[in-house]
Amino acid sequence: MTDNAKAGVTQVFQLKSASLSITAIELYFFDNDEFEATLRDKISQAPGFFKDIPVIIALEKYEGLDSELDFFKIIGICRRHNMHVVGVRGGTDDQRRLARGAALALLPAAGQKEPAREPDPAPKQAQEASPAAQPAVEVKSSEAVPARVVSQPVRSGQQVYAPEGDLIILAPVQAGAEVLAGGNIHVYGPLRGRALAGIHGAQNARIFCQSLEAELVSIAGHYKISEDLQNDGWKSAVQIQQKDDLLVVTPLDKA
Repeated sequence: MTDNAKAGVTQVFQLKSASLSITAIELYFFDNDEFEATLRDKISQAPGFFKDIPVIIALEKYEGLDSELDFFKIIGICRRHNMHVVGVRGGTDDQRRLARGAALALLPAAGQKEPAREPDPAPKQAQEASPAAQPAVEVKSSEAVPARVVSQPVRSGQQVYAPEGDLIILAPVQAGAEVLAGGNIHVYGPLRGRALAGIHGAQNARIFCQSLEAELVSIAGHYKISEDLQNDGWKSAVQIQQKDDLLVVTPLDKA
């Protein structure tokens, strides 16, 4: 008898659903040198954000529909820059066949859904035990996850993480600091570091701050860096939300 059996462990693992925020590289065309140069430039704008993140290659807007793609080259370039290609979204049958050959996951094109699976029929005994006229019972979910509240300044090099609910910070977030939340982020002070809301893919998450001075903001994988933010709402009280796959900055007094 193994030690695991003695300890009462009866199975090796369980499969559980996980919601992850994955960045997409929306490919328009592919040239080996240009791809790497562009990737290097993007990473230099926010190096901490891209380090060791999973990415997918999105082919909905790829111009070379009839051309073959060397996914091994794309994977190699991304790995050199500490990014990990895990799948391909969209593409032609031939391109998806090549992606499968590169051991990449295949995802449906944006706006498409995987074919629905027919539910397994209920056992006959269970059908007989459940009268057809039995009213449906509404099952309510458990209480909402409480927000995490931080009253001290978040200093450079620190990371504050609220994996499920909102994150409320009653002090400044300094440059070089990082705050992350599964839900919304509220900063009642200057936001000078990086703020990533909706990290598990919640596209309706928002970021609120009293003074926008951020190095980077991100909602569900869509991001803007400091250079982009300085043109809209810089050093003022704003909210940031995602609309049509773009981050929109709105003054709080006009929200």
